[in-house]
Amino acid sequence: MIRRRPPPDEDAADPYNVRQASRIYFLPNLMTAGNLFCGFMAIVQCIQARLAETTLSGEYNGSTSHEHYKYAVWFIFGAAAFDTLDGRLARMGGRESLFGAEFDSLADVISFGMAPALLMFYLILSPTTGSYEWFRNIGWFIGFVYLLCAAMRLARFNVITNPLLRPGTKDSNRDFVGLPVPAAASTVAATVLFLLKLAETDRSLNAWALALPPLMLLVAFLMMSTVRYPSGKNVDLQTQTRLRPFVLMLAVLGLVILYKEIAVLGICLAYVFFGLARHLRRYRTASETSPRAPRGPAG
Repeated sequence: MIRRRPPPDEDAADPYNVRQASRIYFLPNLMTAGNLFCGFMAIVQCIQARLAETTLSGEYNGSTSHEHYKYAVWFIFGAAAFDTLDGRLARMGGRESLFGAEFDSLADVISFGMAPALLMFYLILSPTTGSYEWFRNIGWFIGFVYLLCAAMRLARFNVITNPLLRPGTKDSNRDFVGLPVPAAASTVAATVLFLLKLAETDRSLNAWALALPPLMLLVAFLMMSTVRYPSGKNVDLQTQTRLRPFVLMLAVLGLVILYKEIAVLGICLAYVFFGLARHLRRYRTASETSPRAPRGPAG
């Protein structure tokens, strides 16, 4: 019996067709490659910062350890920018594939999982020069918990967005379930950038170093939670806005340019706690409006 080959349009409609699933679209995957490159360079900068701490001159390749850490932070931000672009290009061009989704998740594990964990571990929880003695005993564990939650968050995202679960339909809710991994990594990177800015005048991270491990654990928990966060996927070139929000956005952009260390951290923390506060408010409202179960007879 000769089996009829489906038309090309049927192949394109089936995401599990071998040809469709393995297609490598140039621009989206080029952005993903840029994401992976930035994550790799962030790790390299962390290692070079650690090497600079062990030299007599305090420098490695002409830069101090704090300068290398700053480079690592900006590489993480660059990876987040590439991660945003690859998804938008894929959706705008209708060029989404299972290969692209898996490639993106693998790159995210490096850029938003391994790089922030290594940045935090080397700078704050170093096994040899940590700010506090007990950091040296738990630093590796906190870093691993963050990395584990980031990897599991990405795996869960791939599962719940898999077209096999709901063939022919797309989720109408544009929110992320759990804190997005790029947002978690950006929060850690922004905190490190703020700490480095303080260290330029105080020359000590001891007083502020206590804030980073709890923050790492908080964002790790939120990544694996069911707290919903706005995705911004509906914002595109056709999106309209009012005058006041537009002026407010310009003011925020100006603050980021002038006071980038404080402004970027404020934006990241505002996003983290916005989703958490909204989730708690919805939970409390649902608890107050839900009918209470009638009590049985006494005795």
